[in-house]
Amino acid sequence: MRSAILIVAVTFVSFAQVAPKATPGFDPAAMDRTVEPCTDFYRFACGTWLRSNPVPSDRATWGRFDELAERNREILRTILEEASAASERDPIAQKIGDYYASCMDEGAIETKGTAALKPELDRIRAIKDKAGIAAVLASLHTLGVNVLFNFTSGQDFKDASKVIAQADQGGLGLPDRDYYFKEDAKSVETRRQYVEHVRKMFALFGDAPEIAKSRAAVVMEMETALARGALDRVSRRDPANLDHLMSREELIKLSPSFAWAKYLTAVGAGSTKTLNVGVPAYMKAMETLIASRPASDWQTYLTWHLLHNAAPLLPSGFVYENFSFYGKTLTGAKELRPRWKRCTDFTDNELGEALGRKYVERTFGQEGKERTLKMVHALEKALERDIRDLPWMTPDTKKRALEKLRTIANKIGYPEKWRDYSAVKIARGDALGNSARASRFEFERQLAKIGKPIDPMEWFMTPPTVNAYYDPQMNNINFPAGILQPPFYDNKMDDAVNFGGIGAVIGHELTHGFDDQGRKFDPRGNLADWWTEQDAKEFEQRASCISDQYAGYSVLEGVKLNGKLTLGENVADNGGLRIAYMALMDSLAGKIAPKIDGFTAEQRIFLGWGQIWCKNSTDEALRLRAQTDPHSDSRYRVNGVVSNMPEFQQAFGCKVGQPMARENACRVW
Repeated sequence: MRSAILIVAVTFVSFAQVAPKATPGFDPAAMDRTVEPCTDFYRFACGTWLRSNPVPSDRATWGRFDELAERNREILRTILEEASAASERDPIAQKIGDYYASCMDEGAIETKGTAALKPELDRIRAIKDKAGIAAVLASLHTLGVNVLFNFTSGQDFKDASKVIAQADQGGLGLPDRDYYFKEDAKSVETRRQYVEHVRKMFALFGDAPEIAKSRAAVVMEMETALARGALDRVSRRDPANLDHLMSREELIKLSPSFAWAKYLTAVGAGSTKTLNVGVPAYMKAMETLIASRPASDWQTYLTWHLLHNAAPLLPSGFVYENFSFYGKTLTGAKELRPRWKRCTDFTDNELGEALGRKYVERTFGQEGKERTLKMVHALEKALERDIRDLPWMTPDTKKRALEKLRTIANKIGYPEKWRDYSAVKIARGDALGNSARASRFEFERQLAKIGKPIDPMEWFMTPPTVNAYYDPQMNNINFPAGILQPPFYDNKMDDAVNFGGIGAVIGHELTHGFDDQGRKFDPRGNLADWWTEQDAKEFEQRASCISDQYAGYSVLEGVKLNGKLTLGENVADNGGLRIAYMALMDSLAGKIAPKIDGFTAEQRIFLGWGQIWCKNSTDEALRLRAQTDPHSDSRYRVNGVVSNMPEFQQAFGCKVGQPMARENACRVW
């Protein structure tokens, strides 16, 4: 349920490429002044940058976010290489250094082959009937294998102060449940390529050609059956659709063929009495599959997901075949990333706060936290005035909205208390074992939360991450140190550009508290309706305007955005930039700032917003994200927002009827 400013794409850059230099929050050379700003503001702000920065061959996208992420990755590489080579190290350096060195040791990985998987494979092969599935599944889940369903902890929707067990849909190899059912030519071809990929993976594992082929067909059949019970992405945006508090007995009735008691005991949750079942229909589909499929099919399905999960740390044949489908076919990347970049990311994913602690020591001081908090407070003040002045909201709902705004907590840079990884054994030369032990630590850490008070200071992104998020059940906004740098915040830039960058990002996250999802949670993070019926209808009408607007945008011929899937992010983008503009006007206090680079402050805030989204993408990546990403494509994150803002039209002299001055402009906040 966490809402982020973006989803950072996988990074692919050649080894020889030098890390990009820090780029300013606004670069006049990136613009294309032959384009009229009132016709296509995105091209006006980014046109020259787009022509000068094609997607590298080992990437699916390349944008300003990626430039910053790449600079951060170079810092992490230095930290990891020093930690792996040092003769005297503290415990943190030992863990991250040996994890990284083991990942980089291709010789050891090739020599070991799939031997490290033998204990799990033996368990899978020992399955004789449906009763044997549960214990094997429990073991796979502790290793982080996304198979059959997901099991973890989470806050109770109706009482956010409680942490309870949660079971949800999972276990699919394609990016989304709709990939299994769409009948357009591209979707049909993608399914064929997926089955072929699974076949090749089984062949690499040692299966004879005909056996590998038949096993791939079994995987596709079983995943398709599970997908039929899965909830689609748009439906999952409504938290009420995921709120099904059940007793243990009620869950067992949904899928009696699965040995729930054995599973819960095996994962350490044997005392669980109640839990949230995200998608009951999925559990029914799972029941049908368990009751109808022979043990041999379950051996095939579970083996596939074990191989799929382990592939990045298996010998090169598995690595390249995994990339061939998930990189080339699905995203359009042409080359595999250098190993050091993959290993840096793996370390960040599995030992993130250990690595992040070293990152923060080098990059982020108290000054960075203080300057960010100052801007957060300015944005909160602007949003408070925006809510008070809304013409469409009644006083009762305004009162509740302001109460929620005033209770939003701000977390900046890094955790106040770092995660303790002392229980994780990291052994030099055991890449797959290290990953398994780190995954087991995280799985057990999550389940240990059940029945305990929430920790409002916990982070769900690592400090180097170029991203930010709002958590509706914690009611807090979170800004990792990784994003608090140019082009988002630049000490050398004027306030206008910074408000268009990090200011709009802050406004975006604050607005998530009042988007189509966030508005359904009260100040304490409980799923509760605090709106009057009249105001709820007004919101829905205004949100529908946003949904319809973005549903009309095409990313490729025949591929449009899903306005309902992207609604929350689009509402946050529109609200975020608007309150950033208000905060900028507050800071100017009626004074006219001098022009810089030939632009007024009122123009530069929009240029700052436009340029943080400069990005090129492969066609495959555009297609994939249109189907799965709740964020709109960059060009529409820019043009969609400014075309709704009278402030933009005034700043650039746009006239009604021009593309960036929509006649029926949408506004929620």
